[in-house]
Amino acid sequence: MRGVNRVMLIGNLGKDPDVQFLEGNIAVAKFPLATTETFKDRSGKLISQTEWHTVVLWRGLAELAQKYLHKSSLVYIEGRLRTRSWDDKDGNRKFATEVVGDNLIMLDKRMDSTASTQTGDSSVENHGSTDATMGDPSETLPF
Repeated sequence: MRGVNRVMLIGNLGKDPDVQFLEGNIAVAKFPLATTETFKDRSGKLISQTEWHTVVLWRGLAELAQKYLHKSSLVYIEGRLRTRSWDDKDGNRKFATEVVGDNLIMLDKRMDSTASTQTGDSSVENHGSTDATMGDPSETLPF
């Protein structure tokens, strides 16, 4: 049996995307994403737990992130986990696990018409690099 490496997150950006351009003008964006779960403990007290994820987007998705996303933006990210390692300056082995995004959906409410003229087309919501579909999301549901 083959393995499955799939991640789906809904959360808020912890800061503006950091976009860099590599050789060949390839864009790569990196940003922290916070996901928060809220539940009641046994005494009925409301508890919130926040997890931080490092998200990496490549090429067109990176450019869209640079153009449309900012700190606190609410997004849906779909992708895969990637762990990389390196040796620091003291020779210690370091590891980082990142979410490499394949699909991005902006979940913030649409801006009013005055704000959309400042940022461009605010109607763009689904920006998958490989399998994005535009239009009615119910068309992609299996039921």
